[in-house]
This record gives sequence, C-alpha cells and structure tokens, in this order.
Amino acid sequence: MKVIAALHGPGPALLKPAFRAEVAATGATRLQVNVDDDEVAPAMRFGPGTPITAVVTAWTDRDPAPLLDVVRRHDPDVHAWSVDEREPLVPPAVADGARTDALANLAFLRRPAAMPHAAWLADWLDRHTQVAIDTQGTFGYVQNPVVAHLTDGGRDVAGIVEELFPMAAMADQHAFYGSGGDDEELQRRFTMLMDSCARFGAAEGLDLVPTSRYRFTL
Repeated sequence: MKVIAALHGPGPALLKPAFRAEVAATGATRLQVNVDDDEVAPAMRFGPGTPITAVVTAWTDRDPAPLLDVVRRHDPDVHAWSVDEREPLVPPAVADGARTDALANLAFLRRPAAMPHAAWLADWLDRHTQVAIDTQGTFGYVQNPVVAHLTDGGRDVAGIVEELFPMAAMADQHAFYGSGGDDEELQRRFTMLMDSCARFGAAEGLDLVPTSRYRFTL
C-alpha cells in the first residue's frame, strides 16, 4: 500500500533520523519526504486548500493507522490517502537520503462534480498522460489515483500527481515546457496542456506544491 499524507506546518523534522525510525517502527519499508523549502522558494504555488508545506509518502503492507499516528505528531490536521501508483516517467534513482536534483511539483487534483469518477479517471490516466509528457520538460512523472481517504480532511482530492522538472524551470518557462527557447513552440505546448487539463477539471481547483524530494529505504 502506498500512503500519501499532506502536512500544513513546518517540515524540517521530517528529514531527521528520528522521524525515519518512527516510520520504520510502523512496518513501512520505504519513505519519501517532499518539503517546500528554500531550494524551491522561487517556484509558483497556489490552490484553494490550506497551504501544503510538506508531503510524506510511505509504502507499507500493514494497517496505516500507526503510520498516521506518527505523522499526526507533526501535524494533527494532516490529510492522508491510500493511492494506486503509476509511473509513466520513472524518476531517476538517487542515493538514499539525497535530494533529487529537481523541482518536484505535487498537484492535488479534484474531480468536477458533474464528471463521473470512472470518466474522470480514464481521461486523466489514459488520455491526458501523454499530453502532459509531450508538452512539459519533465523527467519524472508519477500518478496517484486516490483509492481511499484515510482522514476526514482532503475528501475532495481524487488524485495526486508528482512531476519532476529541471531546477531552471522555476524561472524559465522554456525549461518548464521543454520548448528549447522557441517562443512559438512554448505557446503551442502551453495551449495544448491547458486545453487538456480543462477537459478533466485540472485547469482550476487544484493545489500546486513545489518541493524538494528525498527518498529513504527503511
């Protein structure tokens, strides 16, 4: 089971050995911590929800309740979900505990009320995926459809996507969209992406969180 938890307070303690030990004690085998820190300070962030400052992801084959108890000690109002995982672009491997050299954007997606869940999921996973890869300068793309809501908060979130961009993408739209300095190509990619996002409600109503990404084997 993959569990994703969004926190709304300070995140530095999540990178400390003590937190990893607490998570490992719950039976989790892997841990990923994403933090909105100084490294990504220039990046764009927005959303209708309470600002997310850190995201904890853990893989476990046990009851997630003890894991959530650990995370709640850092944020009592954490929002958490169990998710399926798809990796259309597998992120690069890095040394255990090292920061991935990337702007790791996390987007928390909400399904439009008028769109049936099955249609929304198919449009995102089957149609939009290739559009997103073709129109952006990503080198890692991970989709996480929500399977179950593990907390009362965050019940409006239907999917979570993580996209890895070059660090230059924080200030350079050509780096973000992979358009190679061609303004016409940049506009074409931007328009194509926005039109695709609008089809399944991802052009608005989402939380975008820029982060630094760290992975740990427990």
